[in-house]
Amino acid sequence: MSTVAAIDGTHQSGVAMEALAAARLAALAPRPTTLAATGLSAELLGDLASKLLLRAGVLSLSALVERLAVAGNILAEVLAVLRREARVEVRPGGEQELSYALTERGRYLALDALQRDGYVGPAPVRLEDYSRLVLAQTVHRRCINRETMQATLSGLVVSDVLCDRLGAALNSGRAIFLHGVPGTGKTYVARRLGRAFSGEVLVPRALLVNGLTIRLLDPAVHEDIELLGTASPFLLNAGFDPRYACCERPIVHVGGEVDLAMLEVERREATRELYAPLQLKANNGLLIIDDLGRQRVSAEQILNRWIVPMEERIDHLSIGGGAHFTVPFDVVLVFSTNLEPRRLADEALLRRLGHKIRFEPIPAETYRTIWQRTCASLQLQFDPELVEFVVTELHGKHGVELLPCHPRDLLNMALDRVRYEGSELLLSRELLSWAWNNYFLQSR
Repeated sequence: MSTVAAIDGTHQSGVAMEALAAARLAALAPRPTTLAATGLSAELLGDLASKLLLRAGVLSLSALVERLAVAGNILAEVLAVLRREARVEVRPGGEQELSYALTERGRYLALDALQRDGYVGPAPVRLEDYSRLVLAQTVHRRCINRETMQATLSGLVVSDVLCDRLGAALNSGRAIFLHGVPGTGKTYVARRLGRAFSGEVLVPRALLVNGLTIRLLDPAVHEDIELLGTASPFLLNAGFDPRYACCERPIVHVGGEVDLAMLEVERREATRELYAPLQLKANNGLLIIDDLGRQRVSAEQILNRWIVPMEERIDHLSIGGGAHFTVPFDVVLVFSTNLEPRRLADEALLRRLGHKIRFEPIPAETYRTIWQRTCASLQLQFDPELVEFVVTELHGKHGVELLPCHPRDLLNMALDRVRYEGSELLLSRELLSWAWNNYFLQSR
């Protein structure tokens, strides 16, 4: 087979896989072709259209279709109701397309709608429809084996024992608790775990809960995927419901900035908008809570927040005014800490966390391997005698344990001096000793 033919075959295979993924997503959330199929009322869509027109002034039907993410025939039905109620009027448009603007009465009612719910954007998805979808694309369905874990951690120097413990933990469906001294690679490995669950999921742009809209899709968390088999938003009976975005399974990574308020629905009084909490954004994916014990609230408070979701796989949330709702908790929950676990919680609470995996200092041979790989990535010549000097003369004589972070940090600090001096890119004992003395605190 020629190279061109091989490339073409690979391309065709990729296109076929994307088409299959698009068909699978369309089966999970088919595109609504009637108002009833959306599960939303004409009143709610009318208010959303009015709020969009309040901001934009005049919009064509196609612009409204794109911004509301509903089919043109559905929107035409809603606009007909708004016209009968004297809330919108038709304006001349280009290319034989109608455009719409609010009447005086329409502006008044749009402002009233904004006071009740400040959300402006694509039409929301009902909570019950979203809950069914979360369970249909659960992150816990895939069985993780040794081959999967080796691919997940490829490029990292991780022992077989640690790899197998992590794989078994991912299969359990329970929370994972990573602990050990700083610099042993907990955070880096935790972020890599998301690769074990790669694939496309549908994420609603917004949720409708008790008549209020919660903004869910977050560009900082959700990575859009453009599938070749995805149809235009203007076509009927093709592709998945455009009120959802096709994304990679989400990975939410937070640390010392976390407080309990971030784990509840946020209401922004200035705009009267509701925003989804961290765990809702992480649904069908991975939620990493790093640096546990260094937050402004106690670790015990954070861990207690997860007892019910971890055991029942259901989260209980509030949208204010005494209104509560439940939503599936379909998350691989990972905690990571540098602190002694027993300082963070009692035995009863730690027992509920499932797999507790300790990250240890590494043996010298692993240290040498990481040093060699780091040299390659930094385009430095690898000298076995220099790494032996670091292991025996620096680590050994100072009694400093070998950690995976040390080769990267020491070599980068050495490069900092080389760049400053404009000298030759060549490592030496003197240069590495200088980096060591700048990296570690020296006793007085």
